[in-house]
Amino acid sequence: MKIPVIGPTYEEMLHPWKIDPEVRKKALEMKTKDPLHPLNLYNITWRNGDDSYNYFVLPTSFTHTKANIVVMFAKNFPSGSHKVGPTYSVLTEKTVDDEVNPLTHRLVWPSTGNYGVGGAFVSSRMNYNSLAILPEEMSQERFDLIHEYGSDVIATPGCESNVKEIYDKTHELRKEDPEHIRILNQFDSFANYRFHEYVTGNTMLELVKDEKIGNMEIAAVHLTVGSAGTIACGDCIKKVFPHAKIIAGEPVQCPTLSLNGYGGHDIQGIGDKHVTWIHNVMNTDGVVLIDDMDSKWLLKLFTSEEGKAYLKQHMDEDTVEFISDKLGISGCANIIGAIKTAKYYNLQEGENVLTVATDSIDRYHSVMNAFPTLTPEDCQSIYQRIVYYQDHSLMYEGDRDNKLRWHNLKYYTWVEQQGKTVEALDAMKSQDFWNEQANLVETYNKKIVAYREKHKAEINAVLEI
Repeated sequence: MKIPVIGPTYEEMLHPWKIDPEVRKKALEMKTKDPLHPLNLYNITWRNGDDSYNYFVLPTSFTHTKANIVVMFAKNFPSGSHKVGPTYSVLTEKTVDDEVNPLTHRLVWPSTGNYGVGGAFVSSRMNYNSLAILPEEMSQERFDLIHEYGSDVIATPGCESNVKEIYDKTHELRKEDPEHIRILNQFDSFANYRFHEYVTGNTMLELVKDEKIGNMEIAAVHLTVGSAGTIACGDCIKKVFPHAKIIAGEPVQCPTLSLNGYGGHDIQGIGDKHVTWIHNVMNTDGVVLIDDMDSKWLLKLFTSEEGKAYLKQHMDEDTVEFISDKLGISGCANIIGAIKTAKYYNLQEGENVLTVATDSIDRYHSVMNAFPTLTPEDCQSIYQRIVYYQDHSLMYEGDRDNKLRWHNLKYYTWVEQQGKTVEALDAMKSQDFWNEQANLVETYNKKIVAYREKHKAEINAVLEI
């Protein structure tokens, strides 16, 4: 019998030292020895094998802000992006709830990139057959990785913001084969929310305290929103620091939250032209707009030899080299948004703004190769315009009326198009609803442990332990 392979609990993803020592030791060996081995499910965490954090603090001499800009980077996750965490959580919850099984179902992962890559990774590791769907204009590296991880892929028309076309394709597939097709949608799955609320949020809280960064508090979090999974960390952070500002970033070319706008853009992974079901907009304090070209030029500055040579004027050589392979386009967008956030709220020395780099340059060589070689003058212009003289414009605060506007935008996608109810939508206005979703982490921790114990012999045979 083909048994799904279940890996860590939410608690073990947050605190990997709680994994069985033998399992963790072998999982860490497989990280380099065999990155496609199922044991790598146990490497889904923001921490390294020695329990240190994957992060860096941008020097204030570079950011030209008084506050610390703290970046947690996801390059060291299996599949090279933290999106593997939500995909694992979504599939694991559905497995322990008996909603999917590998003998009957084919999994479909609607995505604008990294979620599809993560879905391909976890599906094959967990013994499922899968199919990813993403827009045709996403980077070639994404399509290549999906195939490498053992999944098929369908390219739909358009770019990052063409999500409706993805939804339409999922409906078509389900209609053709309702018995076997199962859609695992990051945009409405609360397992996505739970991974980031619990794992990412608590990691941020522990990071600033353990590493004694600034005043060891969190003044603000800036995160660009795609599925709006990562920004769920804000719900966790506000339980400890109620006055922390949770700021969403979106492309100026597709200002959905800020201006009810639309349009195409190339900050791959964000700005999906709708308000997602799992975005707790009532707990979001503002939205800031970021230009996709600024994000790409900044990535070019961080990753090209010419750019790195220039940056060594503003930070030490080791820091420049360390950062150079940790960022992708959305990571650079997050840095820009974090700087704007720090300046907008006039944050002072010792205060911390947290953000993440969802993936890294290995997703974007094909994009960067289309850019011209930078001259020293280009480097200076990019840095001064995008970083040093960055201002706090294009920020839209989340007052009561704006939060209601953001909330009401969910109606058109989710009630009219995707079959949700008005009653379910209205329930999301209360923080109690979101607390109930977060509290299910403990329930699923117990279910995962029980499942692993029930199928221990079969799972261990696959994991070779």
